[in-house]
Amino acid sequence: MPHVLEPHISESLNKDYKLKGKWACEFFHDNKEIILELGCGKGEYTNELARAYPEINFIGVDIKGARMWRGAKTALEENISNTSFLRTRIEWIGSFFAENEISEIWITFPDPQLKERRAKKRLTASYFLNTYKKILKPGGKIHLKTDSWELYEYTRKILQFNSTEAIVDISDLYSMEGIEPILSVKTHYERIFLKEGKKITYLQFSLNKNTQYAEPMLYDVPDEERGE
Repeated sequence: MPHVLEPHISESLNKDYKLKGKWACEFFHDNKEIILELGCGKGEYTNELARAYPEINFIGVDIKGARMWRGAKTALEENISNTSFLRTRIEWIGSFFAENEISEIWITFPDPQLKERRAKKRLTASYFLNTYKKILKPGGKIHLKTDSWELYEYTRKILQFNSTEAIVDISDLYSMEGIEPILSVKTHYERIFLKEGKKITYLQFSLNKNTQYAEPMLYDVPDEERGE
C-alpha cells in the first residue's frame, strides 16, 4: 500500500524523519493543508474526513497495524487519494512533523489511561500538548471526541489550569440538535460505547504557542522523581 508508511524505529527515534517538513511537496505532491488523526484505529474518521474535505490531506497515525490495515484498504479500494496512514508511536510525533506543518488534529476515542500513574500517557497530557503546539499552525484546532468522562474532565481541567479556553465544549454530543455531520461519524468503538449507553463528549480548542503547558496535578513529574 503506497499510502501507508511504517518507518523503522531507527528512522525516527531521537532524529528527524526524512519527510519532516516536506509532507506536502514530497509525499502528497501538492500544497494542500494537512490534518492528523492521532490514534486512528481502523481509520474510519480519517477516511470520512478525507471524503468530506477533498481539498485537504489527511494522515491517520496509530501504532497498531492490524487495525490501521482496514482503513488503509478502504482508502485504496475507494481511491481516496488524500488519505494516508503512518504507523508509529504518538510519543514520537515531533520527529515526523515540522513546526507549523499541521492545520488540525483529531483525537477520537483514545485510551483514557485511567490509572493515575499512567495519566501522563493520555493524549491530552501536557507532554503531548506541548508537542502539538509546535507542529500546529497558529490557531490550529484540536478536536477530542471521547466516551470517557474522566478524560473529558481531565482535558477541561488541564486547559483551565493553563488559561486555555475551549472553543466548543459538549458534554453529551448526541443530545444536541443540528450537530455538524462530521461529528456524527461513528467509529467501530463509538458504536459499541453507544450501545452500552455511554455519553459521547466533544471538545474543540486551540493551543497558545507561548504557553508551556503543565499538569494541574503531579502527573507531569518524571517517574524517577516520584520514586517509581
